[in-house]
Amino acid sequence: MATGGEAIRAQALALGFDAVGFAPATLATQARDRLRTFLVEGRHGDMGWLADTADRRGDPHALWPEAKSIVVLGQNYGTDEDAFANLTRRERATISLYARRRDYHDVVKKRLKALARWIVDRHGTAVKVFVDTAPILEKTVAAQSRLGWQGKHTNLVSREFGSWLFLGEIFTTLDLPVDPPEADHCGTCRRCLDVCPTAAFPAPYQLDAQRCISYLTIEHKGHIAREFRRPLGNRIYGCDDCLAVCPWNRFARASADAALALRAELSAPALADLARLDDTAFRALFAGTPVKRLGRDRFVRNVLIAIGNSRASNLAAQAEALLADLSPLVRAMAVWALGELLSESEFAALKARQLPGEIDPDVRAEWLGS
Repeated sequence: MATGGEAIRAQALALGFDAVGFAPATLATQARDRLRTFLVEGRHGDMGWLADTADRRGDPHALWPEAKSIVVLGQNYGTDEDAFANLTRRERATISLYARRRDYHDVVKKRLKALARWIVDRHGTAVKVFVDTAPILEKTVAAQSRLGWQGKHTNLVSREFGSWLFLGEIFTTLDLPVDPPEADHCGTCRRCLDVCPTAAFPAPYQLDAQRCISYLTIEHKGHIAREFRRPLGNRIYGCDDCLAVCPWNRFARASADAALALRAELSAPALADLARLDDTAFRALFAGTPVKRLGRDRFVRNVLIAIGNSRASNLAAQAEALLADLSPLVRAMAVWALGELLSESEFAALKARQLPGEIDPDVRAEWLGS
């Protein structure tokens, strides 16, 4: 190609990317309409930044008017592990596969910058590099290249890598020939919709983030509604269910990328150990991973819900110790967990001792509502 598309693809693969596509710096009207409906119906929940950046998110030219093409990069993070196996180990925690390793933002952005420098040196073009945090509909842009299609769960599906691709983009002023988009190969399958523990999909190709376990455990800052606590099971950070159940994963392969190697200590950590983490210990354990951005209090909130779901009475001591935590968010979930673990008489006796001294209204509500 005169514009070097194949050379860019070859260089991207040489730098460690697993999939490369070229998309136009525009979005179809349908994509903008879906985003608008999603926001109008309030399905974004606490994620106000989605609404704040809607204009730029719905139009790449609003983000950078000079952009002509988008180089879309995919990084495989597949594993040989059964994503469902740990869900039955009730005294252990389940952390989403993507978060049990070095933060992909760091890995992907480093490689994106290397590729961007190569493009600038070779073509003298202007470029901008983005990974996840920029106001871009990444999955929609990727589906306009040849990387895959947005499945009924709204996530990207690849015929070669299944559900397991991290995404990054390079906007460029180069006018690159775009790839033909991949067709939708979901057919009549609805496994991703039916497997969701919280019924987060009101219809195929629609997501209500407010019901999504990934949203609830990562993005939601307050108390998780009672209707969702038991369905969380032992999932304390994210959820892989709708990704892992996809039949296209049979074509996926485990990543051999050392920079994205899974951390063994995060594969099935004991809930009792996680409940004991103070802020310093939390930061040390999750240093360099996406989990660290959650913060200790919300993390322990999630751990306590998993402890309540464990039905393991031996974990009641860990929950009771957190009734004196400085965070009302943590104290409230400790109350709920104890309500699940203790007998009615044991819980009533504990409430008689603890409730009179509690001044936070949300914690009091948990005592009274349990």
